[in-house]
Amino acid sequence: MEYLPLFFDLQGQPVLLIGGGDIALRKARLLTRAGARVRLVSPEILPEVEQLVVEAAGEIIEARYRDEHLNGVRLVVAATDDDEVNQQVHTDAVAAGIPVNVVDNPPLCTFIFPAIVDRSPIVIGISSAGKAPVLARNLRAKLETLIPPRYAELASLVGRFRSAAKLKFDSVNKRRNFWERVLGGSVAERVFAGQTREAEELLLQQLHTADADHQVGEVYLVGAGPGDPELLTFKALRLMQQADVVMYDALVSAEVLDLCRRDADLIYVGKQRDNHAVPQQGINDLLVQHAKAGKRVVRLKGGDPFIFGRGGEELQQLKAAGVPFQVVPGITAASACSTYAGIPLTHREYSQSVKFITGQLKNRTSDLDFDELAGSRQTLVFYMGLHTIEKLSKGLIVAGKAKDTPVAIVSRGTRPDQQVLTGRLDQIAQLQQKAQLPAPALIIVGEVVELHQTLAWFGDNEPAPLP
Repeated sequence: MEYLPLFFDLQGQPVLLIGGGDIALRKARLLTRAGARVRLVSPEILPEVEQLVVEAAGEIIEARYRDEHLNGVRLVVAATDDDEVNQQVHTDAVAAGIPVNVVDNPPLCTFIFPAIVDRSPIVIGISSAGKAPVLARNLRAKLETLIPPRYAELASLVGRFRSAAKLKFDSVNKRRNFWERVLGGSVAERVFAGQTREAEELLLQQLHTADADHQVGEVYLVGAGPGDPELLTFKALRLMQQADVVMYDALVSAEVLDLCRRDADLIYVGKQRDNHAVPQQGINDLLVQHAKAGKRVVRLKGGDPFIFGRGGEELQQLKAAGVPFQVVPGITAASACSTYAGIPLTHREYSQSVKFITGQLKNRTSDLDFDELAGSRQTLVFYMGLHTIEKLSKGLIVAGKAKDTPVAIVSRGTRPDQQVLTGRLDQIAQLQQKAQLPAPALIIVGEVVELHQTLAWFGDNEPAPLP
C-alpha cells in the first residue's frame, strides 16, 4: 500500500490553495464542500473561483505565492502550471510539516486526492496512487451506479437510532445482526424509494419487536426488460442481488437471471401458450407465502410489470394479505424492440400516437375494437399476437386499414438472436407462416415500419422479400 487512506476533518479549517484557473476551481469546489476556509493565492483569478471562495467565507490574495502564505494553514494544494512555483510550494510545505498536494505531480505530493463517491456521511475514496487517475474515475463511475443517492439519508437515519439500539441490545453481535437486517431489508428500501418518514416508523417498529420470532418480508415487483441485461435499471439490479427468493417468468432472459443473487431460491412460474408452469392464483399465493415467512421476494417479469404483465393482479393480492411491496418499472418490449429494430414508434411525418394492444385477452379471446384501431397516422403494437396474426390483419383490413400498410414482426427483440420480418398488412400472416419466427414477438403496424430498412442497427434485420 503506497498511501494510507485518511479522511481530513476540514470544517472551519484554513487551507491554502495556490492557483486561480480551472484546476483551482475544481479543487476549490471540493475543499469548500468539505467545509474548509480557503485562502486563495494567485496573481490572476477566474471570476468563478473568486466567487466560490468568497461565498464560502474564504480569503482572496491576488499575488504570487510566498512562504508566508503558509502561516496557520492545515493543508496546502498547488494548482498551477508553473513548475518553479510548484516545486517551491512543495519544499516550503514539507519544511513546515504541512501536508501538500501538487496537482498531477505525485512526486511533489505528501497526500493525493482520491476519486470520490459522496453519499455523506458515507464517503468512498478511490486511489491509484497517482498512476492511473482515469482508471480510478472509471471505477468511481461504476460505484456511482450501484450506490443509491439516498444512501446519505439512510446513514443519517441509522445515526439517529444508534443510541436506541445500544440500549436495546447488550452485545456487539446482537447490534450487528440487527443493523444487518435493517440495512438489507424494508427500512433501507423505504429510504431509497424516498419514503423517509415511513422508513423511520418501520425502523422504530422493528427495534421494539426485534426479539420477536417472526418478521414479515417484502415483495419487489421488478421489470426485467425485454432481454438485454444492460437495459435493466439500477434499482432492479440492486434488488435482484439482495433477494432471498426470485420468482421469474418465461420472458426473463438467462442473461438477466444470471445477475440475481447467487444463493437466492429461483422459482420458475412462467406462462407460455398452452403451458402454464404455475397458475396465476398459485403465483399470488407463493408471493404471500414467502413474504409471510420473512423473506425478500423479487417477482421478476419480462418487460414492464404494469404493461400486460398482470402486475396489478398480483399487487391486489399482496395488498389484501398485508404484505409490503414495491414496483420497479422496466423497459417495455414495445419501446425496446422497436428501437433495436430501427422503428421509431412516433415520427412527425408518419405517426402522432402509439397504442399498445394485447393480441390475446382473458380466456384466450381477442375481441378488439378494430374500427378504433384502424385510424390513420398512428402506430399499433400488438403484444402476444403471433398466434392470432391472421385474425388481427383481417380485422384491421375489414375495418378500413389499407392493405399495403407496413407491418413488422420483431422476434426475441434486443437479444443476440433478434429477427425482424417485414411486409404488408395483407401479406404478413403468410410471410410469418413461411418464416416461423419464434415467440416472444411483437407486431408493429404503421407507416413508421418503412424506416426500418434505413434505421435498423441491431441483429438480423434483413426484411423478408415480398411474394
